[in-house]
Amino acid sequence: FRTCALLIVTVTLSPVTAAPWSEKYATREDVYPPLWELAPENLLDFRVKDNKIVINAWNYQERLGMYKNLLKSSAKYFTAFGSQNTGNILWGLPSQHGWQFRTGRLADPSRVTSCGYEDGDLLCISVRSWWANINYYLAVIPFLAAVEAGLFGQLQYGVEILPPEEQRADFCYSVADCRSHVPNLMDDWKAYFEYLLSTEHKAMRPATFSSFQLDDALGLMWKAHITSNAYAVPKFQDNLKYLSDPEANFGVDWATGVDFIAATYFSTDLPTMNNFQAFLPQRMLVEGDVAPFISDFSPQQNRVLLSLKALYKANELTGGLLLKLWEKAMSTEAGRKMGRKIIEGLVSG
Repeated sequence: FRTCALLIVTVTLSPVTAAPWSEKYATREDVYPPLWELAPENLLDFRVKDNKIVINAWNYQERLGMYKNLLKSSAKYFTAFGSQNTGNILWGLPSQHGWQFRTGRLADPSRVTSCGYEDGDLLCISVRSWWANINYYLAVIPFLAAVEAGLFGQLQYGVEILPPEEQRADFCYSVADCRSHVPNLMDDWKAYFEYLLSTEHKAMRPATFSSFQLDDALGLMWKAHITSNAYAVPKFQDNLKYLSDPEANFGVDWATGVDFIAATYFSTDLPTMNNFQAFLPQRMLVEGDVAPFISDFSPQQNRVLLSLKALYKANELTGGLLLKLWEKAMSTEAGRKMGRKIIEGLVSG
């Protein structure tokens, strides 16, 4: 099973030999997501009203602030994996959010409103954006699960997320609300944060102390990530109608690709994410964009698009068997290491 899956995915993904991932990490102005320095970094930096911390998750800067608080509060668990919290594996979430903002994927794709555009409210996140709605379940749910788990300690206020103007029934807005509507999502994200908290308690008891296991943390984090995706992707299928066919197809291909990436426990620290995201499309896809012939995309960007499409089609043709074989192959640490090399070779080879 393992050999079969590795061979199929290697051939499907890339014609090049997997190359070693670059360990060099140059400091650049764009290391952090756009407007990172301006995002709220403490919970009380958000508006407080009626004994509740009120967060507008439909504003890019405030949604980014939820990630910033998660990273800040979990920083102490990742000191051994990089300076200045760069080794924190939660960087994958705000990095993706920043890429979506920078490339216009959070703006109103229907153009009915000016939400997300320079001639309107640039920081507005549109509820008509497929990308934004998928991201909601990778932002609000982990944040509220962290509140429930106690990552932020004992809070003197409750937390409330403001609803969007449309599709209000598609989202949840508080710990209790999300616990009621999406308990399995809350459980999986809470399990991740409880694992981090448990390592702190163990450190206080030297006799039972065991070192922080990054592989275990990545496994829990990716499990929660996939649970969120599995719920949100079919839920917001209707939002794909607002996108061009190439962009909608890329979104679906990307969602499938994440399933394959997750099985490898791919590291989502800041340096790795910055290397990885350099090969993602720097703009929305439009009619006429056909990989690998998109002239304003790099060869690597074209190859990533083509590979994701091939992977989606191969998995679809096998009725999902390819993913199951891949997950079986990734069930050991050695298998996951090989899987990560395949993915790294895809984007850097």
